[in-house]
Amino acid sequence: MLTDTEKLLKECDAGSKTAVNSIEAVIDRTESEGLHQLLVEALDTHKRLGQEIHDLLNQHAEKGKEPNVMARSMAKMKIEMKMLQENSDHTVADLMIDGCNMGIKSLSEYINQYQKADKASRDIAARLVNAEQTFMDRLRMYL
Repeated sequence: MLTDTEKLLKECDAGSKTAVNSIEAVIDRTESEGLHQLLVEALDTHKRLGQEIHDLLNQHAEKGKEPNVMARSMAKMKIEMKMLQENSDHTVADLMIDGCNMGIKSLSEYINQYQKADKASRDIAARLVNAEQTFMDRLRMYL
């Protein structure tokens, strides 16, 4: 049976993978160098956090968690549909902000749900939420 620590880390792992997949889906569709650079930085941050989460999971002899297949497919479809309608920095920023909002909401719920998780897992979950918030704040100028 998984502990709160392991459950929280698995959700963080799925969240960081979802963010990486979403950023990779739009990074080459930007018009401005500024937005492209912001996406590169966010991608690097999420990959780095994902590696830290993976390392913590290994310490608990647990494997990571893949994002939900249905959610992943729906996200990919949403990106493709919106980009077909309007391929612009505004659309990219809008999609990424929606993703950040979902990530912040989900991770905050998991942090509250798994209150017995250890400090290291709570800290990395908080850092992931903070990364999402910072990314979202920086994206606003492209709306």
